[in-house]
Amino acid sequence: MRIVIVGCGRVGSTLAENLDAAGHEVIILDVKTAAFDRLPETFKGAAVRGDGTDEEVLKAAGAQGADIFLSLTEGDNRNIMAAQVATESLAIPQVIAKINDPVRAAAYAELGVVTLCRTNIMVDSVAKHLNLPMQIGPGIDIPETPGHEHPHPTAETIETPVRPASEFPTRGAVAAASRRSVVTNEAEAARAQKLGFRRWRG
Repeated sequence: MRIVIVGCGRVGSTLAENLDAAGHEVIILDVKTAAFDRLPETFKGAAVRGDGTDEEVLKAAGAQGADIFLSLTEGDNRNIMAAQVATESLAIPQVIAKINDPVRAAAYAELGVVTLCRTNIMVDSVAKHLNLPMQIGPGIDIPETPGHEHPHPTAETIETPVRPASEFPTRGAVAAASRRSVVTNEAEAARAQKLGFRRWRG
């Protein structure tokens, strides 16, 4: 499979290394050349310096026709923008965007974007280790499909449903969701406090 990864941080570089070793065609992008120092010398894929939110940059890197697109930078906005380009413009069938803010992750998932929430994954791991029950959102949130129960899979499950680009939200809809998430942050924080968990806020 051809797999595109935007963001050569610790997660992106580790995935790139392992996917490359497994025989997949890997293209990884980052805005900083130094980020590629995390890749091993044995890496056979393509490391491209460029902005993963730019359609032309992605096309030039060979992203068009890819099977999987993973947006894993440290910026929620950058990740959702890259995911939108991948679905709307490049019609890549499987796209995951890393969103650190649990409220935004849930909002984008409701709009049809598969989200990976590192905050939820880490809190869930701590809660399980300490045997402390907490109500925590999913690590990977797969958008609801008509007539099916929202699966809320665990972090170990990375398979995502193949959805046509027409089913994904427009950039305007995602921007509106982002604005709504700011309004709901206070309510979410109040609810989380009642559950005994104060959500990290960046």
